[in-house]
Amino acid sequence: MQVRRIRSARWGLFLFTAFWLIVVVPLSVMAAPYAAYVIDARTGEVLHSQNADARLHPASLTKMMTLYIAFEAVENGEISLDTKVKISSHAASEPPSKLGLRAGQTIALRYLIRAAAVKSANDAATAIGEAISGSESAFAKRMTRTARSLGMNNTTFKNANGLTADGHLSSAHDMTILGRHLLYDFPQYYNLFSRTSADAGIKTVPNTNRRLLADYRGADGIKTGYTRAAGFNLVASAERGNERIIATVFGGTSTSARNARVAELLDLGFRKAPSRAPLRKPDRPRYVGNTGISGTAVAEATDSASGSARGAAGKTVRVSGTVQKSQRPQAREIFVAAAAPVVPAAAIAEVVAQAVAADTAQSQAEERAKETAAQAEVLASIDAAVASAARPPKIPEAVKEIRQEAAAAATQDEVISSIDAAVASAARPPVIPEPIQEARAASEDDAMPDAEAAEIVMASAEPAARPEARPTDLVLAASDASIKAEPEREIVTRLSTSGGQHWGINVGRYNSRYEAEKVLLRTALAEMATLDGSLRKVVQSKGGFDANFLGMTRETADLACRRLQARNVSCFMVGPPS
Repeated sequence: MQVRRIRSARWGLFLFTAFWLIVVVPLSVMAAPYAAYVIDARTGEVLHSQNADARLHPASLTKMMTLYIAFEAVENGEISLDTKVKISSHAASEPPSKLGLRAGQTIALRYLIRAAAVKSANDAATAIGEAISGSESAFAKRMTRTARSLGMNNTTFKNANGLTADGHLSSAHDMTILGRHLLYDFPQYYNLFSRTSADAGIKTVPNTNRRLLADYRGADGIKTGYTRAAGFNLVASAERGNERIIATVFGGTSTSARNARVAELLDLGFRKAPSRAPLRKPDRPRYVGNTGISGTAVAEATDSASGSARGAAGKTVRVSGTVQKSQRPQAREIFVAAAAPVVPAAAIAEVVAQAVAADTAQSQAEERAKETAAQAEVLASIDAAVASAARPPKIPEAVKEIRQEAAAAATQDEVISSIDAAVASAARPPVIPEPIQEARAASEDDAMPDAEAAEIVMASAEPAARPEARPTDLVLAASDASIKAEPEREIVTRLSTSGGQHWGINVGRYNSRYEAEKVLLRTALAEMATLDGSLRKVVQSKGGFDANFLGMTRETADLACRRLQARNVSCFMVGPPS
């Protein structure tokens, strides 16, 4: 009995193997024609081509275009990386590979992007398309239009994830073009494709291309794809020294066979490419967003305003900022104000402080000039009275020294007080003639209130006390009095960063806090026009240390990110906590 069971099992295995070899394998080979294309990424020069323009099933290579449009939408303000996307039942029902999203749940766009790029999740790709264009069909039309603007003339998209659909076709040539545009049009996001795993919000997902990334030196992307109709597809990019090669394979028979063939093509490319070549980046297409795409709110508004038929792409009006569910709509033309020079807060505070200091110095100079003039008048009247006396008395040496000191004194009350103190302390004070006494009396009547106060203080002092030639205490006291007499002035040293400045930007995630802080400092010095006055902060997360600039308005954060991206610095906006 046991022998019969063994024989039956053997016959079943034999029949299954025969069916697989005779039926399944030939059909899969017929359904997945081979194609390959290799270019020098720096110049676009073709290094190898085989069946490259044949219209074939791209499978999940489609997600490269889904991600390209997502990056474009974020850059132009249609949506942000922190936008909460509500998952539809259609997106949640997509077959594997998938992230495992549930209908009705919400998740940040950044996690959907990571899942689509790293895990190749079909549900995440569909959710991205619906969030940007309202429906997957409208998004597919935008994908096809974008493909035409990139020069992908053999490509037509019907969905956002690459599942086999009638008419959903591309070519090895076109997908290589798309890979090159991802590399050079959005370098700040390109590192996604080299991550061996990524945090997708609800779980950490592995990269479907991790084997090639680990096995081939210099490989850093880009995207895998597989369906039964397409076979095993891959667009790969690798950099060695000054050289970068992009190779595409359609119709591989297995993951290992495909990776081996891609490695051969990359080696071929590095052998043929010159070590040095000029970098000629591809031209970016004109941004039009959802304008002119039927099935979206933007298209309907444009059509009703213009009264023209849909599909007239050459007559559409360019619209910036086409968010349909924005919590805070904004006019994208706000950047007109950027034509004026941006003045940092520290510079404003410095100018205000300098103006206040200059005003204070001018007031003090004017007061000193008035006091010096009054003092000169008093001395002149005393000298005139002495000169007019018929028989001027002999003035003691102590009085002469005090008069010489009085010529350099800062205020009139110091002169009179010094003279009185010196005369009172003389052992045999001289008899001062009447003209001198009259001149002194006249000067006391014309003196300022401060001088009268000084006379009262001097009169109440003990007669035996003899002050120094230039008492520093008196000078300091006078200075303190003049300072107290000045009204208090409020000096603005820093503009307030309260109010609506709850936005920021992220310039990357790093392995250590020191590295993140170093990047923050270097970035702040390079982009002082927009980052001056912002708060540099390193936030530790599960994946490393995020380098952030906080305390900015949304417009300032957006402008800073644009300027940094123009310098090839990775950057994305960080919104206020929800």
